[in-house]
Amino acid sequence: MKCPFCAAADTQVVDSRVINEGESIRRRRRCAVCDKRFTTYETVELHMPQVVKQDGSRTEFDQEKLRTGFMRALHKRPVSTEKVENAIRRITQKILGMGKREIPSRRLGEMVMQELSKLDKVAYIRFASVYRAFEGVQDFRDAIKEVQTK
Repeated sequence: MKCPFCAAADTQVVDSRVINEGESIRRRRRCAVCDKRFTTYETVELHMPQVVKQDGSRTEFDQEKLRTGFMRALHKRPVSTEKVENAIRRITQKILGMGKREIPSRRLGEMVMQELSKLDKVAYIRFASVYRAFEGVQDFRDAIKEVQTK
C-alpha cells in the first residue's frame, strides 16, 4: 500500500480490527519513510450475476428492486422489516452460492415466492397473482390450495 503522504511503497500494518460485524477490516498503517500513519479499509467485493429476463435482455441484479417487490406484496401485512431484510439476505446468499454469471428472472421470482410463503401467505398470493399473471378466480383458488398444503 502506497503512503498517501509521500507515495512511498514501504508501509507497515500497525493494527488491524474487524468492523461491521466481520464484513470489513480496518488497518492502521505507518509509512517507513515519512513515519506518518493512515487508515485503510478492506472489504469483500462481490459481483452479482446478471438477471436474464424472459425477453432475453440482461440487467444488473438490484437488491432495491427485490426489496420493492417484497414491500409491495407485504403492504399492510404484519411482517417486520428485519424479517424482510433476512429474506433478501438469504436470496442474495443463494444467488452468490450458485456461482453463476447469469440467473434467469424466473428463478429469482421463484426464490422470492419461496421466501414470501414462509413470511406471509397473503403476501405470497399477492406476489404470485402478479408474477404468474393470474387470469381468473380459478388461478387464485389453485394458489390458495397450494398454500394450504404447505
